[in-house]
Amino acid sequence: MLTIYGVYRSRASRVYWMAEELALEFRSVPVLQARRLADPLAEEAPLNTHSPDFEALNPMAQIPSIRDGDLVLHESLAINLYLARKHGGPLSGQTVEEDGLLTMWTIWAASQVEPHSVKIVLTYDNELENSEDGKQTIAAACYGLRRPFAALESHLAGRQWIVGDRFTVADLNIAEVLRYAQTETDLFDAHPSIKAWIERCQARPAYRAMQAARAKEPIEV
Repeated sequence: MLTIYGVYRSRASRVYWMAEELALEFRSVPVLQARRLADPLAEEAPLNTHSPDFEALNPMAQIPSIRDGDLVLHESLAINLYLARKHGGPLSGQTVEEDGLLTMWTIWAASQVEPHSVKIVLTYDNELENSEDGKQTIAAACYGLRRPFAALESHLAGRQWIVGDRFTVADLNIAEVLRYAQTETDLFDAHPSIKAWIERCQARPAYRAMQAARAKEPIEV
């Protein structure tokens, strides 16, 4: 059985969404981010990214990780590409050309979008969005997203989905990276094709199932 290590309130959400899309049976092992704990190495601390047992699995001390049979895999976006390819169906590439495009768009999301979008979500997570430093961080991140948003907006003009004529792993991966910036409504309002596309992605039953599970997790530890 597939085992997913990580809590829903983390990048593991992407993998949980993917598992729901593929209707996979899986076991969830909650692993908290060490930064959420006062003393992650305390004897009574819950399993977290600095716990020796988890670091033995993932020396980078990050979530998510998966175990699928004998395979241990890290990096959320790569995990989703692997699951799509392994289980096939419409979320995967149907040709080698589509495989290339799915990989290209996923790497684009990781390299061109997430470095900016993650600064936005962390500012909100740390309740700094109304501070002067927080406002400057968000403004700089939105500025950094101008070119990626323009490129994606142009690509989606006249299209429903990123690759082909169907929802794929590329849509899921990019939607999860962009979700970190959704607090900035003006940014999405200025890009109507992106706004409509991410609403389609987040209307999917599998996304809603992931978010329902996420909502049950406590925010405070």
